Amino acid sequence: MFSFKSVRTVVSDLLLLSKELRTIEFMFAFVLVVIIHSLRQKKNHGLPIWPILGMLPSLLLGLRSGVYDWLTKILNHQSGTFVFKGPWFTSFNYVVTSKPKNLKYLLSTNFSNFAKGESFNYIARDVFGEGFFNSDGVAWLLQRRAVSAAFHSNEFRSMTVESLVDLVHRRLFSILDNSIKSGNLLIDLQDLLLRLSFDNICILAFGVDTGTLNLGLPNIPFVKAFEEATCVTLLRFFTPALVWRAMRFLNLGRERRLKTSIREVHDFVDEVIHTKKKDILSKSTRDKFGSNILTTFIAMKDDKGSSVPEKILRDTCVSLILGGRDTSSIALAWFFWFLDQNSVVEEKILAEIYRIVGERETGSDKGGTEANLVVMPEEVKRMEYLHAALTESLRLYPSVPLEFREVVEDDVFPDGTTLKKGTKVIYSIHAVGRMKSIWGKDCMEFKPERWLTDGKFAREPTYKFTAFNGGPRDCLGKDFAYYQMKFIAASIIHRYRVKVERNHPVAPKLSLSMYMKYGLKVTISSRRCEN
Repeated sequence: MFSFKSVRTVVSDLLLLSKELRTIEFMFAFVLVVIIHSLRQKKNHGLPIWPILGMLPSLLLGLRSGVYDWLTKILNHQSGTFVFKGPWFTSFNYVVTSKPKNLKYLLSTNFSNFAKGESFNYIARDVFGEGFFNSDGVAWLLQRRAVSAAFHSNEFRSMTVESLVDLVHRRLFSILDNSIKSGNLLIDLQDLLLRLSFDNICILAFGVDTGTLNLGLPNIPFVKAFEEATCVTLLRFFTPALVWRAMRFLNLGRERRLKTSIREVHDFVDEVIHTKKKDILSKSTRDKFGSNILTTFIAMKDDKGSSVPEKILRDTCVSLILGGRDTSSIALAWFFWFLDQNSVVEEKILAEIYRIVGERETGSDKGGTEANLVVMPEEVKRMEYLHAALTESLRLYPSVPLEFREVVEDDVFPDGTTLKKGTKVIYSIHAVGRMKSIWGKDCMEFKPERWLTDGKFAREPTYKFTAFNGGPRDCLGKDFAYYQMKFIAASIIHRYRVKVERNHPVAPKLSLSMYMKYGLKVTISSRRCEN
């Protein structure tokens, strides 16, 4: 039997249910509108733009799957330029480009309007301070001029030749031969190459022999600390400033690791500077390594007769290590990985080495015996195919995959992209080498021949091949890097066969330099045993 009260309760429940359904319906409709809006934004911007979070969710997925390939995919889809929009109420926004006409404008045509900027300087300052890698204006120009003068001196070039012969033939070959004799054939070639280039730049730039490539491969805490510092520094660029600043203030997570790493880096460099100053006071600066870049900087005086501050000396040293250690060794690691997959290229390089070395004057004893042949500087310069193969490797895996700039005054890129004052710009060197619009449909293929015309190496404009940057900030050590890479590669290929371990995982590491994340595990065998 129904009462009026029970009917009223049923009606009340139905009304409540109806209200809840309307709320769910509204929420569903809101989510649907957000998704549709985000997908429409994706067509225009390359990525969905979510309320509050902007494009941050897509970036987090990109960091997990491989940010370099992720950026390349977007840039290919967006014709070479897109605008990354970060979370609301933050300055976490970038213009990302790989378009040659934009790069030419940024690197050369309107160079003065694209500085490293305060934002970049602040992010990287903990590691690089005011070194030339991280500075603008007069400070950058003075350091660059001093380093340039040293790199282009005859004495530096002579020291480079002597140092590399010693490091490759006396140290690297001893380690490789010992590996073969002991039967312990599996080695990390990237680690050996990084040690070699680190010892070399320390000898040439600081007049200090660190000995990391000695038998037994001594552990140098600085090396691991330096790699950790560059990795965490790059992650700052992909993290809202509020987040990483809070982590730094609270001394948490990777910011805590960074602080420890920076302390070890600075302790090492400070000790190098202290030792060099003692040598100068004791008048023993011209040791077996001759003069060096650090000695030149210590001797410099400004207009008032003041010496270079200790902090600037340290910052310059750290920048030199980044440029001199990482670039050539990382490039060589990727190069040997490519050779393992392209035996025809390896045979062509070997044939070129045999031909050039075979043209030495009859009876000449330059370079020693065939078993321990030393490739001469003039011979290295003539190795056009090797030069092309190394350049092709750098095209696909540039040692510095990303560069950053900040717009000084309002501007517009040649492709029409608006640039407001303070806009942060990323140009992806990694993407430039993988753009079909630049290199054609075979852009992902390793083809040294694309760099050759009638058997001679043919250079491309720096805004098309940006592995060494371009314009006023082009790499000072480009010639030095090429000589080092060619000498090491030719020496190893002539003497050994290098095979990458089967199923060895190969992927780039997220860092300022494109390390192989898992190293390069290879087996070594002597070519003499094959003859």
